[in-house]
Amino acid sequence: MNDKVSKNKTKTKFLLEGIIALLIAVSPFIIYLEKYTTIKSGKINLLFFSIDSNGFPDASYHLYYLCAKLVPLALLIIWFTTSKQWWYHAILIPISMYAFQLYSVTNNTNSAIDENEILYVVAVSMVIIPIVYFIRIKLVDKYIHGIDLKAMDTELQILKAKEELRKEREKLEQRKETLSKKM
Repeated sequence: MNDKVSKNKTKTKFLLEGIIALLIAVSPFIIYLEKYTTIKSGKINLLFFSIDSNGFPDASYHLYYLCAKLVPLALLIIWFTTSKQWWYHAILIPISMYAFQLYSVTNNTNSAIDENEILYVVAVSMVIIPIVYFIRIKLVDKYIHGIDLKAMDTELQILKAKEELRKEREKLEQRKETLSKKM
């Protein structure tokens, strides 16, 4: 039974990794998708949906900007989810930048694209940078300087217990002396 579950997990993992590799391999072609489409009456008809101009001079410009924001965003999300480095949270900063830019492309009510998103990214960065720095400090203390906070806490507890035992021993010796003087 475990062998069958293991094989299913392996197949699922290979399938997922294959899809990710395929997405990475075709990403340069996706960016230039507008060159391979035909424009009919200001709309681009793709397989499952159509794209209109949405405030751009032409629907091909809209598709280009969508792909130019969507592909790096997808690649960064793949990098974020597959990274095993300690600093992978820092990848959230460019992810947020591309997400805000993609939002401005899809909701193009004015002609400003890639101009005001930096304010949103600064707000996201103000949260992410301290978290990444805190993780870095913890790792540097533990692996570079050899400071293990749990071990230090345990050692402090042992020292406190020894100090309490020493005080109790002194009290018992004082009682012993007072009792020997009375006899």
